[in-house]
Amino acid sequence: MPDSNIIQIDQNLFETKLDRLVTEKMTQILNAMLDAEADEITGAARYERKEGRKAYRAGHYERTLTAKAGRLELRVPKTQGRGLRIRGHRTLPQAGVQRRGGVDGDVPGGSEHPSGRRHQQTAVG
Repeated sequence: MPDSNIIQIDQNLFETKLDRLVTEKMTQILNAMLDAEADEITGAARYERKEGRKAYRAGHYERTLTAKAGRLELRVPKTQGRGLRIRGHRTLPQAGVQRRGGVDGDVPGGSEHPSGRRHQQTAVG
């Protein structure tokens, strides 16, 4: 006699959805942290008009960060007047980071520094 209270779970489907959820949440968290740091650097929130602000936002550039949670599509804010520093780094760490699109999207391993200078990425390993 089968027990009608038993719930069956498709393990593969569950893991796929869970992985996708973790990736989406990590992307949201990291993008929020980058925006908060840009707010702190500029002295004003996004689209906020404020006297005495330290710098201005100048759009963003996209980075793909490969992490244990998966490929994270990040939108890194650009600033004018003061550089955006992420935990002491001028830009995101280069290991595992790839530039998407943009002017040098067709240059293998090429990326653009927020200052506008181009540099070649090297593999660490």
